[in-house]
Amino acid sequence: MTASKEGRFRIGVDIGGTFTDGTLVDSATGHVTTSKVLSTPSDPASGFITAVKKLLEINESATPEAVEHVVHATTVATNAIVEGKTAKTAFVTTEGFRDMLEIARQIRPSLYDLQFEKPAPLVPRQLCFEVPERLNAKGQVVTPLDEEALANVVDRIAESGVAAVAVCLLHSYRNPDHEQRIGAAIAAKLPNVIISLSSDVVPEFREYLRASTTVINSAVAPIVSTYLASISKKLRAANITSELLVMQSNGGVYPAAAAAENPVFMVESGPAAGAVAAAALGTALGHPNVISFDMGGTTAKASLIRNGRPSITKDYSVGGAAQSGTGAFGGASGYPIRTPVVDLVEIGAGGGSIAWVDSGGALRVGPHSAGADPGPVCYGLGGEEPTITDANLVLGRLDPAYFAGGEIRLNRDAAREAIRSKCADPLGLTVEEAAYGIVEIANTAMVNALRLVSVQRGHDPRDFVLIGFGGAGPAHAVRLAEQAGIPRVLIPLGPGTASALGLLVTDVRMEGTSTLIVRSDEVELSLIANEFERLENAGQEAHKVAASASGEPVFERAIEMRYWGQSFELSVPAPVRVTIDQTWMDELTESFHDAHETAYGFRAKNEPVELVNLRLTTVGKIARPRMRKLDHSGTDASVASKGERPVYFVENSGQKGVLQTPVYNRSKLPAGAVFSGPAIIEEPDCTTVIHPSWTVTVDEYGNLGIDIVA
Repeated sequence: MTASKEGRFRIGVDIGGTFTDGTLVDSATGHVTTSKVLSTPSDPASGFITAVKKLLEINESATPEAVEHVVHATTVATNAIVEGKTAKTAFVTTEGFRDMLEIARQIRPSLYDLQFEKPAPLVPRQLCFEVPERLNAKGQVVTPLDEEALANVVDRIAESGVAAVAVCLLHSYRNPDHEQRIGAAIAAKLPNVIISLSSDVVPEFREYLRASTTVINSAVAPIVSTYLASISKKLRAANITSELLVMQSNGGVYPAAAAAENPVFMVESGPAAGAVAAAALGTALGHPNVISFDMGGTTAKASLIRNGRPSITKDYSVGGAAQSGTGAFGGASGYPIRTPVVDLVEIGAGGGSIAWVDSGGALRVGPHSAGADPGPVCYGLGGEEPTITDANLVLGRLDPAYFAGGEIRLNRDAAREAIRSKCADPLGLTVEEAAYGIVEIANTAMVNALRLVSVQRGHDPRDFVLIGFGGAGPAHAVRLAEQAGIPRVLIPLGPGTASALGLLVTDVRMEGTSTLIVRSDEVELSLIANEFERLENAGQEAHKVAASASGEPVFERAIEMRYWGQSFELSVPAPVRVTIDQTWMDELTESFHDAHETAYGFRAKNEPVELVNLRLTTVGKIARPRMRKLDHSGTDASVASKGERPVYFVENSGQKGVLQTPVYNRSKLPAGAVFSGPAIIEEPDCTTVIHPSWTVTVDEYGNLGIDIVA
């Protein structure tokens, strides 16, 4: 086989809790090759390179030299925080504020929970240091930096043996001079220690949130840099020397070197990829308003996309209870970060989520997961607790001989026995009833997640299309749409690896911000213009050293605004005008009133409006791989028939029991085929379940459009 021309192929790899997904796209033809391997929690990089090598083995024309770039989404930063395995970190702040991380915020996630305990600070008190200095809110020096005291602090940090240092001084977002001098002093004494300055990471007001974000950046940087270095080494060993890009929490990508330096921007790397994939697919098919539903082996994620773009929030906490991002700084549990994150709801409901009976005799599902090791009972890898995957197998929705394209043979008898002993017998149910109960309990939790991102945001779910993907998503998507009132479901081609494909349909994105805190009727418009110009110049410089795969930079401007006296801001896109004048300000203010009415149900037109932060996103556009049309067409779905099998359904009419259900091979379904449920559609990376009262139409690209029968 002759080698392809240089730069023809792109690879995306998404490491999940259970599976590692790989996608390879031929930029010239649009042909997609996918791979799915079990994740390796003890060494995620091993699963990564296994998925990459498998892609190159499947597609023989894709030589290592022909790979243009590799894009990666990972939860390694999140896992380090959740598991308490962050690097030993020191914290330096203004004198008198040593206990900032310990005090945190005086709000709680559950108002009446008297047993609630705040998570322990990522930096213990003995590693928090104070330096005499002080700036006022305008950035003017009130107390000069004490160089002698600083030298003493640096010596104490050197004796502590830390791997990273976070520096956050009061009002350094206005004037970074003191932080930069502290950073230089530490670097001179400790050249191998990673140093994060809050004025570099997140130059915004609110000291605790800025400090928390900076500490997280420092605490995970040694882990992330080591991990990315391991990935790069394995790629070079496989003769892949092209650029490595990493998915950010905001839905963009940035170079691996930038990710190693500022890993806080990739904390929600994995979930963001799925939302980007759904947004790209929906827009390409003429559905700019969609709800993304990504269900894997460990968690389920839901995100709302309007006008082709995922919602972005900066109010997010990592390491706490599952929650929605928007609200009072993302809820009070966990550690807050103030970097842009795709606004999503993530819950512990995946194919590996464990079903159990609690002390009160109620059937529960999740949040604990069997993960990849040992996995569900039916995998035969040592798992003993029944999971959602085991329940779907018992209900006949999965083919034990065709899971993961036949690479994993499932043990249905073992799954039945686990559900019988752990769930059915204690509850006095048949095995099928218990299995159905497991699936429906999980579905209810996921419907609540869909409502959190739609109804709770002021959006009617009936106005959206549900895009279901992930290894387990298509098995549940139709039932979720039925319960949430969503009339149309879209299942992409290769849904089990859609998140990995999402990595290849995004752009390089770099964020810049500037704090104003000034009323709109008092601000000097020239100040706004000058600040945006400064941010654009910084974005231009950052783009020069960013990914070579991207084109000329494009700038997206936004302003975070609030009514004067409010505590929380809303992000509003800046009017697209050449000149920032009074007309520009009037349009901006009206956009804010509209955004406030959408979010909170009212507008206060007579109240003064405050401009809090200017935000600029520098976007380096990367060419999208084109969608490939199916080679075969026709309305007859029977050409893809694999026969029938009994499947257990319970529909809204109250009918329940086993129905003889047609099974289709998705790869053989022609474009234009139309058929009705109940039906099972199988492909190597997942199974789609079509319930009665729903009709399937295959479009020209092989996507499944599933509509409820009126």
